Amino acid sequence: MVLCKIFRHKTARSCEERGNPCMKKLTSMLLALALALSLAACGGAASSSAASSAASSEAVPEAASEAASSEEAKELSTTDALRIAGLKGPTTMGLVNLLSMEKDGTASLDYDLQLYGAADEIVPKLIKGELDMAAIPANLAATLYQKTNGGIQVMAVNTLGVLYVVEKGNTVHSFADLKGRTILSTGKGTTPEYVLRYLLKKNGLDPDKDVKIEYYSEASEVTAQMAAARKDAIAVLPQPYVTAAQMKDSDLRVVLDLTREWNRVCDTQLITGVTVVRTEYAKQNPNVIAAFLTDYQKSVKAANEDIDGTAALCEEVGVVAKAAIAKKALPKCNIVYRNGQEMKKDISAYLQVLYDASPAAVGGKLPDDNFYYTEPSVLRKVMAAIRNSAK
Repeated sequence: MVLCKIFRHKTARSCEERGNPCMKKLTSMLLALALALSLAACGGAASSSAASSAASSEAVPEAASEAASSEEAKELSTTDALRIAGLKGPTTMGLVNLLSMEKDGTASLDYDLQLYGAADEIVPKLIKGELDMAAIPANLAATLYQKTNGGIQVMAVNTLGVLYVVEKGNTVHSFADLKGRTILSTGKGTTPEYVLRYLLKKNGLDPDKDVKIEYYSEASEVTAQMAAARKDAIAVLPQPYVTAAQMKDSDLRVVLDLTREWNRVCDTQLITGVTVVRTEYAKQNPNVIAAFLTDYQKSVKAANEDIDGTAALCEEVGVVAKAAIAKKALPKCNIVYRNGQEMKKDISAYLQVLYDASPAAVGGKLPDDNFYYTEPSVLRKVMAAIRNSAK
């Protein structure tokens, strides 16, 4: 069930309304490309002209890149809105400021931010091309990459550890105290399940024999069960749901910080969520991706610095029920923006841990290097711009 959908869209104007720049755009890029290719073809000329050719070859790709980027940037606000999906919770809290940026005219793109209750609602839409991007659990991204034969790529880490074990009572003080107990949780097949199972094993417990884990499709269902449960109920919850539950029930106690527990037994970064893009979309729209990542970095910065404004947006969009909950939870949500080599290092190490514990957690095998989005070459950007102009 779609819980909320925020749509922002500026109608595309025709070439005539824009002063007919389309042909000029195509012509300038074709000329830049032709010149770049011509100079490249001269690479085998006599050594006496090598220095001159090298200097020209450096200048032309830069000029071609500037031409493609500047022309493409003019078109960004006239295309259909970028369709990006997120889940209620921390992985989407870093996205909400894109909407305020769009409203005040500082965003590079138009955004169609769609909010869902469970990851399995997002996956089919992403596969069918009904979405361009999504914020999803890290291990799910790896699994989806395998199932689609490289159909998605990860662009950024958006959330680090946000999971906690909470209790309605005072009987749990360590993992050993969980033996023989029932644990309520969300996220079967995603980060909460695999992190919990990994940590239970590392602390000498068999997750299939020593505890009983009951899974619910959404964190809100777990909090509802906790509220109605008798004393001593135990659950695994992410922020901001921990904060929301505690604001309703002062007897609810955080007994284990799973990020801290992870760090005790593992030297890799615990990663909750990543932001992915359809590979084909990324190939066709490299300048759109670049513009999005710039906007996204600003949105994440605002989420960590403008707590009041972000909290209000979280309530408005429906990511969190009340701004007061979001305001208290945001500093605990570990919202980040990590891309490039830092992203690859953190994700690959985290997935290796999950794979070693259970290959099924990452889709049966570790993803290859193509799983990680990298900025395309100048030539690829130019060719993509030309293809888009011809449509």
